[in-house]
Amino acid sequence: MDINLLFSIDENFTTQLMTTVYSIYANSNKDNHYHVYIVQESPLKTADQLQTFFDQYDMDYHPIVIDKHDFSKAPVSKRYPKSIYFRLLAHEYLPTNLDKILYLDADILCLNDMTPFYQTDLSGYLYAASMHADALNLTSTVNKIRLDTDLDNYYNSGVLLMNLALIREKVHPSDIFKFIEEYKNFLLLPDQDVLNKLYGDDIMPVPDNYYNYDVRKDLTYQIVSDGEYSPSWVAKNTVFLHYCGKNKPWHAKNPNDKYNFIYKHYMHLTLNDNN
Repeated sequence: MDINLLFSIDENFTTQLMTTVYSIYANSNKDNHYHVYIVQESPLKTADQLQTFFDQYDMDYHPIVIDKHDFSKAPVSKRYPKSIYFRLLAHEYLPTNLDKILYLDADILCLNDMTPFYQTDLSGYLYAASMHADALNLTSTVNKIRLDTDLDNYYNSGVLLMNLALIREKVHPSDIFKFIEEYKNFLLLPDQDVLNKLYGDDIMPVPDNYYNYDVRKDLTYQIVSDGEYSPSWVAKNTVFLHYCGKNKPWHAKNPNDKYNFIYKHYMHLTLNDNN
């Protein structure tokens, strides 16, 4: 089947994106054909490297260069660069014949076949996304106060299965820009706050232990599962392993997290296959 993938990177994340895509290719249905759309503020200097990589795996590469003038009225600052809007407004730039696409952060590994997740019926929903495990429910309480909302859920925007047909009807740049301007003093993760405040009621919740496993919260997963979600369980069941936060597995001084080894293994395979 045809799979549409969406990323938003600069050239500094080229190797990481390739690692994510390679893990998808290695662990998903071999009959899939991938169309990879990369939203970028200016043409990537690594475009030739990416094209060679995608050609090797018979994937179609679609660069989407965002005209800076499209965001002339958007509130931006050092804290809120234009790039925060890219994933939320990607439907404005993607081909109109696309009805579904999967956005992924480029610090994610795919450990098991993502095809069934991509086939999720999104009828009536804008997105499918996960909340990260919170043993004491503190995150939900804080976000209710901070964003003045009654929503119990706070979704992570690193994995977003998008119903583009419905998004084109309901998600408008003016609403997003207005919200950020009004709440700019209360926002911690602007694009994620926008997603939850404006569209939280229209998100289909999917379990994070399968579709957005946050490696930082490994102890929390052990608590909420009474120890079931061991590394062996993750290896057999988790689809997307997400290396959230500042400490990335490719950083030389990153603490020795139990999941760093598998990331380094996939990065090695990616680079070794493309040398």
